[in-house]
Amino acid sequence: VQLQASGGGLVQAGGSLRLSCAASGRTFSSFATGWFRQAPGKEREFVAVINWNGVSTACADSVKGRFTISRDNAKNTVYLQMNSLKPEDTAVYYCAARRSYSVFVVADEYDYWGQGTLVTVSS
Repeated sequence: VQLQASGGGLVQAGGSLRLSCAASGRTFSSFATGWFRQAPGKEREFVAVINWNGVSTACADSVKGRFTISRDNAKNTVYLQMNSLKPEDTAVYYCAARRSYSVFVVADEYDYWGQGTLVTVSS
């Protein structure tokens, strides 16, 4: 499966962005999909994950209450709605997928990765 992340950009603190992860090549509905981010000089970190049918989700404590992950399997797309953005949310955001009915929060557990989309939050 090929993943294409989009929707990043420059936003002021307190603003919102919606990232999209579009999949092609295989039936995406059987894949768990996660979002990770990597800030300059830092390691890649888990942001959020959604299971194959959207019933189960999880997110990092740092974004809980501000970010929401969702999916539309008819469109082969997973979304990350980001509200109340903070400067510390600035990073390259990556989507990742693994064919499984479980969810995963560790980057090494994913088989497929998108190219990343840059989110910059100004103060």
